Formats: sequence, structure tokens, C-alpha cells
Amino acid sequence: MYLIPEPQEIRFGEGTYTLTFDKKIVLNSACSLNAFTYGELLQKELKACTGYGLNLTKGASKKGAVWLTINPLMEEEEYGLEISEDGARIEGSGDKGLLYGVQTLRQIIRQTGAKLPFVSIHDFPQIQNRGFYHDVTRGRIPTLSYLKGLADQMAFYKMNQLQLYIEHSFLFENLSEMWRDDTPLTAQEIMELDAYCRKMNIELVPNISCFGHLYKLLRTKSYEHLCELPEPRKAPFGFYDRMAHHTIDVTNEESFTLIKSMIEEFMPLFTSEYFNIGGDETFDLGKGKSSRKAEQVGVKRLYMDFIKEICEFVVQKGKKPMFWGDIICDFPECVKELPVETICLNWGYEEDQSDESAKKLAQAGAVQYCCPGVNGWNQMVNRLDVAYENIKRMCSYAVKYHAIGVLNTDWGDYGHINHPDLGIPGRIYGAAFAWNRNIPDFEEINRRISRIEFGDKSEKLVCVLAEISHNWVFKWEDAVRYRERKSDAFTNKELIGTKEALEKLDDLADRLRSMTPGLPERTNGLVHACLVAIRGMKLIQKIGVVISARDYKTEPLLAVDGPLLAGELEEWFLFYKELWRSVSKESELYCIQDLIFWYADLLRDC
Repeated sequence: MYLIPEPQEIRFGEGTYTLTFDKKIVLNSACSLNAFTYGELLQKELKACTGYGLNLTKGASKKGAVWLTINPLMEEEEYGLEISEDGARIEGSGDKGLLYGVQTLRQIIRQTGAKLPFVSIHDFPQIQNRGFYHDVTRGRIPTLSYLKGLADQMAFYKMNQLQLYIEHSFLFENLSEMWRDDTPLTAQEIMELDAYCRKMNIELVPNISCFGHLYKLLRTKSYEHLCELPEPRKAPFGFYDRMAHHTIDVTNEESFTLIKSMIEEFMPLFTSEYFNIGGDETFDLGKGKSSRKAEQVGVKRLYMDFIKEICEFVVQKGKKPMFWGDIICDFPECVKELPVETICLNWGYEEDQSDESAKKLAQAGAVQYCCPGVNGWNQMVNRLDVAYENIKRMCSYAVKYHAIGVLNTDWGDYGHINHPDLGIPGRIYGAAFAWNRNIPDFEEINRRISRIEFGDKSEKLVCVLAEISHNWVFKWEDAVRYRERKSDAFTNKELIGTKEALEKLDDLADRLRSMTPGLPERTNGLVHACLVAIRGMKLIQKIGVVISARDYKTEPLLAVDGPLLAGELEEWFLFYKELWRSVSKESELYCIQDLIFWYADLLRDC
């Protein structure tokens, strides 16, 4: 039997207890109203797995089989679960402990049905804050129902913080020029999500980009004068350009006024005690309008003065500021200039990520989170092996350097082309490794996820998913760069390995199809998304073959009919759009469509 995260202490006994349909779930009289919701989660899980759910009651009952009880001596997130001949007893000091105990029992029921093994569990997290960071700006804005489902899944694996990355994707009242071509999240949606997350003991932390990465804001007619570099509106839309530029001019007082007004509008929608101001990748700072001042005081001082003022503003509003740590890692001693409440988000996404930045920040006295990533950006299917190694390392650094949190990130670089559910294994890696320092190996955690999350009794599904990303040579990123920056497109002009990659993708697609008869409906939806992604990977690689032969006069690796491939690409995109709209608002789907159709037109000329 598997449990994710793995409990700190677990002992199995001999024997089982059967939850018969006439038994009840009993809430202790000291339980809060939220405990009723947790009882319902158990009820629904049991019904899904056995066909019946137990009735709920409160106080005392001779028919009790599952008991939710309050133990005030326990820590806030600590819980106990005891299954014996008397039934199943969950105890915690309050909502968080009870919820985590319920989630553990749900995982047991998902594997054993109504016949519960005797077990004694004492559990608690090794890291206090265990969060997930979801990009809802660079292409894909999820629907509210999807975000609620994300919160449910996070709670199932005992995560307790969620952040949504916002640039232009919130409906700011006086900034319609910024979001007019999009489908932004509304204040009501944010408040509804915040309330929903609270019921699941998840803190929805507000986050807006306040320094760099202000692409759409600084390309408006009203505010382009606040961009560090001149005339940003003249450049056409570009996936690359939006990542590389658009830092605000820190020498203009109007910049401070604008950013503070956005914070003031956004902050009240949340019950969180934190506010993430961003502050990462200020690539253009000191290179344009602030260059003269940079010559006088240095770029470091420009950066610190802006970050300090915004952090102090957040503190004045009663919140604890967070900011990304990539810039300050070059001068970590400056963390002492910031308000003591400030938290540094130390990110690093490489497979072999070192502990250098975590160590430097710890030595400088920074309060930090360690922030790994699920490695889905620029991909059709997430690079799960890279995500595993990266998340494992960053969680271990969090323990080693006494970080107060782990924030696992899912970025949407270049349009957020990948279906968000393909990042689920990476999300679960983050939840599991932040809770318990005993980290299973790659194959083992994938077996557990296959069984618990996806209902795959063969325990092979995630291992198959992990192979997919290894099999494309001309990638989505290459396709973007070829159109936008032709000189940067091809590093492998001959596209060696493309034929083998296409054959392997066909094999993996067949393996996925063969698994579907034994999978639950919810998982077959994920398999469908994966099959659509595989088809896209194949088509994009064939486009690469055409371009390589045409532009670089390489020997064609396979015969490709340009006009025929154009039609296949357009037909594939029809299915892609259908999947997109099932979980996301329209968002910037039109930007991806523009790129796809540009290639279709190009292919018809080949």
C-alpha cells in the first residue's frame, strides 16, 4: 500500500476492519464546521470506491466506524490515524490535522476499498510551507472550476499554499488597455477561489509582477513611457520578447505610484498574510532611461531602492512581502536593508541545481523559500526526470539551510503550450518531498503516483509519460525562435535523431492506448491530452525537417509533403483548441494559433 506523502511514522498490524454501509462517520463535538466538509470528502471517496458512502453525524454514535476527534496537545499540522478492530480514528488539534488525516484515509480507501488494514500513523510535515506556483499569465488563464480542482488536488497531497502568477491577467479596474485582448480573472473569481482554498486549508497568496516582466502593461499607449527601454509598442508580439524585456523605469516616480495602486486594488481580495511582488529578471535595468542614474549609483542600488520601497509599502499595508531572489543573490548582504518581514523566494530549475544560492542567502540571514519547478515550460509534455531531480535537490536544500518553505513552480514560457494536467506528477513530487525527507527513487515515486492519483493498477502510466519528452529534436521553442529570431533557431541543423524520435513517439502512443481499458475515466482524459500532445510533437518535428532541408540544404531525413503537413497541422490544432477550452479561458490561445497558421502557410509554399 502506498501513501503520498509518506508518513513520518507508520506501523502495520495484522487484520482488517470493514466499513459496512450501515456505519457512520462521527465528528467530535469540538470539531469545527469545516470538519463536515472533510467528512464529506471521505463519504464521496468511499462511494466512488465501493458504491456506498457512510452517513455523517456529530457527537456520539453506536454506529460509528470513522471518528474525527480533536486533540489539543498536537501541533497545528500534526495528525494521527489509527485503524483497529474498533474502526478508524483520526485526531488532530484542529482543521489542518483532521484534513490531513482524512486525506491519508482516502488514499487507503482508494487502494483497499472498504476493507481497511490495521495501521497506526503519526505524521507531520518537515517543512512548514508547501506551495504550488501556477503561471496564469504567459498564455493560459485557467477557468475557476479548474483552479478549484487544483486546490482539491493540492489538499489531497497536504500542500498548504497556492500562488497564481499575474501580470495582465487580472481585471484591474483602470487598466482595460492592458487586458482588453484577454480573458482576465475577476475580483469575484479571486475571492471565490480564496474562500474555497481556505476551506481546504490552503492559503491563496497574492502575486503580481511589479518590476520586470510587465509586458502588456508597458506596451500600452498610456504607460509605455514607464518602460526602461524606448518605444516598446513598436515591436510586434513575441513570445521571446515578452520574456526578455519590459522592466519598469525606476527613475520615474509615476512608476511607484502605478505599482502601488495595483497592489492596493489586488491585496484586499485575499485573506493571506503574504504578498509576492515578483522582482525577478530585471534584465533591462540600467540600460535605458535609468542608465544615467545607474552610472552614478550602480544597478545594484537601483534594484535595492525599488524593491525596498515596494516591500515597505506592503508591510505598511499589514502584509509580509515576498520577492524572487535571483537578482539579490549577486549581493546577498543587501537583504539586511529590507523589512524583517520580507521572504526571499530562491529559485533554480536545473536538473543538477547547486545549493550555492540557498547557502549564500542563508549565510546572509535571509528568510527564504526554495523554489524548484515542474519543468513543463516550452514543452508539450513535462520533463519529469528533470523535474524529479530538481525538486528533490531543492527540497533537500530547504531542509539543509532551514528554509521556511518550498514553492514548486509551473511556468508558462512561450504560450503555456502544455496541458496543465501533464504537470501533475511534478506537483506531487513537490508535495511529497517537502513533507518527508525520505525521498523515493524516480521509478518508485512514479509507481505510487500511477496508483494513487491515476488509478493505474499496472503502476506504469507515469513511467510512460516520463519517456515522452525525450523524443523530440525540433521543439516548440525552436519553432518559436525560428519565426521570431531566425538566427537563434537551429543548433542541430541536421536534426539528427528525428526519425528515431518519431518512431518512439508512435510506440509510446500505442502503449498509452493499450492502458486505457484499465484506467478510470478521469485518467483517460489525461491520456487523451497526452496523445494530442504527442501528435503535436510529431508534426512540429516534421516542420523542422522541412525547414532544415529548405534553409540549410540538409539531406531530408524523411519524405514530407508540405501542403499535406499543413492540413494535418490545422486539423490537429482543432483538437488542441478543444482541449485548451476544457480547462482554460480563451486567454492567449490566439497567439498560439497565429504561430501554427504561420507555419501552415509556410508549408504550403514548400
